[in-house]
Amino acid sequence: MNTVFQPMYGWEGLPWKRIQRQVFKLQTRIYRASCRGDVKAVHRLQRLLMKFWSAKCLAVRRVTQDNQGKKTAGIDGLASLPPKARLQLAQCLRLGNKAAPMRRVYIPKPGSKTEQRPLSIPTMHDRALQALVKLALEPEWEAHLEPNNYGYRPGRSCRDAIGAIFLAIKQKPKFVLDADIQKCFERINQTALLRKLKTFPSLARQIRAWLGSGIMDGETLYPTSEGIAQGGPLSPLLANVALHGMALTLNNAFKGKQRPMLVQYADDLVVLHPDLTVIQASQQILSEWLTGMGLELKPSKTRITHMLEAIDGNVGFDFLGYSIRQYRVGKTHSKRGFKTIIKPSKAAQIRHGQRLKEIIRARRPATQAQLIAHLNPVIRGWSNYYSTVCSKAVFSAMDCQLYHKLRAWSYRRHPHKSRHWIAYKYWRLREGKGWLFAPPGDKVTPLRKHESTPIRRHVKVQSNRSPYDGDWVYWSQRTGTFPTGVVAWRSCG
Repeated sequence: MNTVFQPMYGWEGLPWKRIQRQVFKLQTRIYRASCRGDVKAVHRLQRLLMKFWSAKCLAVRRVTQDNQGKKTAGIDGLASLPPKARLQLAQCLRLGNKAAPMRRVYIPKPGSKTEQRPLSIPTMHDRALQALVKLALEPEWEAHLEPNNYGYRPGRSCRDAIGAIFLAIKQKPKFVLDADIQKCFERINQTALLRKLKTFPSLARQIRAWLGSGIMDGETLYPTSEGIAQGGPLSPLLANVALHGMALTLNNAFKGKQRPMLVQYADDLVVLHPDLTVIQASQQILSEWLTGMGLELKPSKTRITHMLEAIDGNVGFDFLGYSIRQYRVGKTHSKRGFKTIIKPSKAAQIRHGQRLKEIIRARRPATQAQLIAHLNPVIRGWSNYYSTVCSKAVFSAMDCQLYHKLRAWSYRRHPHKSRHWIAYKYWRLREGKGWLFAPPGDKVTPLRKHESTPIRRHVKVQSNRSPYDGDWVYWSQRTGTFPTGVVAWRSCG
């Protein structure tokens, strides 16, 4: 029996653990070959992986089952596929030189009420093929990307970027260049990107086809002569490749202690150094380097500040939703005369409060249990994100705000009842549980409090570590799981 066209297993019966192990072993071989500079071996193993049945199944599973955008269709109208169609899709994945146009979708931009972020959704076939190509390209570039680049990389997270900044400033106050790359995905020079990839011809033709496939916005087809379509599985990796080299450029421009430290997360970056002239020179160097990729720094989000002293009324900076700043203290508190405090930013607190308010307002007629079911996941996710920094005071303040919102919600439901009656109905005061917002009964889920989340310090990932490096002891201890394809597949902290 030809198992390529008539697989031995149905989709539900595929041995996924074995498939992940097989693909991961190939990826580690690609990583090791890339580390030693063996380009021919890298390309040979990448071609082998992209023809590998297990890798094709894993790519299809990612875009049809695991990905959060699996129900968003491209111009083909296909979203979640049934098991039989997934097997058929895996069988027809192969490199070519054509790509279908992408469908334009707009989503709200975080932190803005008017701006919208454009996404370009490929067809299901192109999404699965991009996921397959990513399985082959990611190990190669994990061997080359800068240690302080933390965005869209396996085994790295926002917490690692914040940890790197803390380690760089905790001993000495420094000047900071806080910058943002303007329209990063939309303006990347495609020719410069393909030149930097240096991949084999058949894969280069396929990537060139994706980059120039065009975008369908309504019934109009727009050409894509520049930029990377934000919305495909391969887009974040291509963006990392395009931005690779900034830290090396800064290191080559300065010598010894004059070298600044660059911490990058996708298109957000900060440059740290005690000398203001070095920071100003770094801004000029980065602007010139970005011009070669068709990019530029965004003037409205680029500024120079100091961690301890005020510059133009600003002290410290916000990065990835965190407020990072140093405060003067007495010698009894710190021998250095200052302390570095990282906590949730004011903007993040306002956004979270607004989100809770919208949930409560949208569920005025809902029962107490239904309201709790919608609030708890939001509270848990936000609290966990900030559970590694100085957040206890902020958590307590958010609980106080939420209490006032819930009190208004309960008063509106019972306008003719007394305040004591309402308090005893919705909070478990009579049971001796204090101001616990929960319906009556023993087997019920109470409202989660922000301050119930424990603070646990995050240990930053070691500089040049990668899930593909073969150090199973390190990654097993760090993630709590065996480092098969799952660890390398998902970004873990």
